[in-house]
Amino acid sequence: MKAIQLSRFGGPDVLEVVDLPAPVPQAGEALIRVHAAGINFFEVLMRADRYAVTPQLPMIPGVEAAGVVEALGQGVDAALLGTRVAAPLFVSQRPHSGYAEQVTMSADLVVPLPDALPFEDATALMVQGLTALHLLRQSPPGGKSVLVPAAAGGVGSLLVQLARLKGARQVIATAGGKAKLDHASSLGADAAVNYSQPDWPARVGDFTDGEGADIIYDTVGGALTVASLDALAPGGELVFAALGRYALAASDLEAMIGRNQSLRGFALLPLLSPAVLRASLTELFQLAASRRLQVAIGGRFPLDRASEAHRLLDERRSTGKVVLVPYYRG
Repeated sequence: MKAIQLSRFGGPDVLEVVDLPAPVPQAGEALIRVHAAGINFFEVLMRADRYAVTPQLPMIPGVEAAGVVEALGQGVDAALLGTRVAAPLFVSQRPHSGYAEQVTMSADLVVPLPDALPFEDATALMVQGLTALHLLRQSPPGGKSVLVPAAAGGVGSLLVQLARLKGARQVIATAGGKAKLDHASSLGADAAVNYSQPDWPARVGDFTDGEGADIIYDTVGGALTVASLDALAPGGELVFAALGRYALAASDLEAMIGRNQSLRGFALLPLLSPAVLRASLTELFQLAASRRLQVAIGGRFPLDRASEAHRLLDERRSTGKVVLVPYYRG
């Protein structure tokens, strides 16, 4: 089978196409023919050795895939053969290997896909969809004014919609550039603010009667976190889920205390027992299949153009989910 291998750290061009033996499902496992594999920004960081954890090389990146079950290991129900499934590899014993034509994982962890849900959409609803859903479960938006940074991205575009579905009083989106702001507005944001402008927190104040947002779901981090404090309402909550890119100083925390504001951390994996994983993905898949949740696909690339897909994310030019499609047809 063909796969994408990372043998050294560096720019997008270090991703190489290799031929490897097809994986063989062991007892309790399913072999899945991959029709779509998701690309996440943390994989871009990992490729450049800028992620919080340095992976052991060589490796095949990719923590989420969707496809069709084509073989079973011993002890697996034969009814699973030939079914369309999501493979959330990030919760398995082998959390990588999605950038490939075939993958294996525990049959207990694959999740059936509705017939109406495209494979590409399913990839967007795994890491990014689960992140958005559980951010909202941790800090419910019902009746509140919420701010969604990077609202045209994979997590942000889902947060905008799910916050609306979960009863937010007001959803304010931030992004860089008119096209991304227009996209966030098309997904249901009540207001869209360009955070490349230095006065953007004041613009958030304009939309909230001078108060600021009750909740900010920060998936970006860095300098944006510090600026976000000026857009947070007194008594508001900053939920931090930004891959370890901390930027708050002691003086920022002191200012938050003086405004009765709270800082809440977020980590997805500890929240995902097998039962919670299955139930959460089933909810997301049903919402998307019924078109109550729109999945934005920002780019489809065949395996041999994985470096181009990474470059798109590296340069912050993507809108929505970027996917690898082994059966790409143009």
